Amino acid sequence: MRVFVAGASGTIGVPLVKALVAAGHHVTAMTRTPSKQAGLVALGATPVVADALDAAAVRRVVVDARPTHVIHQLTALPKDGPKRTADLVATNRLRDEGTRHLLAAAVDAGATRFIGGSFAWLRDEPEAPEGTRDAIRAIQSMESQIVEASRPGRIEGIVLRYGGFYGPGNPMTDDLIERIRRGRLFAIRNDHGLLPFIHLEDAVSATLAALDHGRPGGIYDIVDDRAMSFSDVVATIATLVGAPRPRAVPLWVPRLLMPYFARVLSLHLELSNARARAELGWRPMYPTIREGMASALRRAAA
Repeated sequence: MRVFVAGASGTIGVPLVKALVAAGHHVTAMTRTPSKQAGLVALGATPVVADALDAAAVRRVVVDARPTHVIHQLTALPKDGPKRTADLVATNRLRDEGTRHLLAAAVDAGATRFIGGSFAWLRDEPEAPEGTRDAIRAIQSMESQIVEASRPGRIEGIVLRYGGFYGPGNPMTDDLIERIRRGRLFAIRNDHGLLPFIHLEDAVSATLAALDHGRPGGIYDIVDDRAMSFSDVVATIATLVGAPRPRAVPLWVPRLLMPYFARVLSLHLELSNARARAELGWRPMYPTIREGMASALRRAAA
């Protein structure tokens, strides 16, 4: 296959490009940062530079690449993850305008399948703060554009709703572990949240499976087998690294200090990977974050 990856130098983009090359695909890797081209060449990809918000530039590089498949992994999030709604603004534009430009270019290039990486944690919530509502609307725009493109047969659009990424080389994972080791992270007292996660390697394998499988117009939750509360996650990691169990604080504390982050921590999302298993022929290598984090820590210690 000739695969075009937009957002190739990002958190999932790098391991995805590496896996695609290893599988024998010809990979064109798009980045907006010229200095990242050398790293993409080292992975075995052909780099191209374009700003996803520039429709003409995107069309040029996609049409020139002549891909059979296009994968959308465009984000512009801080390396250690979003802590406030302002951190989502740039990514919102990429999910709305960037999707429109990339999808149109993929159709013009004659690609047969378009895979969009979405985010399982953003759902339609009437009571959500306005900044978060903007992010939800951007996700809805991205997903609807991809699904709608399938209906008239313009292209086979598939949406993958990833859980929260973690794993080796993920800055958010590294930051979380370091904070727990130093005793600088709290848990939530009486935490009733449930958050779906996915190891980066499992997210990559699901994306590769979607190249061949899945129904046009399909939306798949790419999550592990069991959602966990934030407090269970930090307690699990503390046990694995031999750190004291983080101190529990009432929910009003993060609500006061970090309102966006507190809203995320209180989400209750019991999602299922059953459809992805059945239709993509995929299953996570790491059933829960406990197995995935244990593997990541063993690799780091090797």
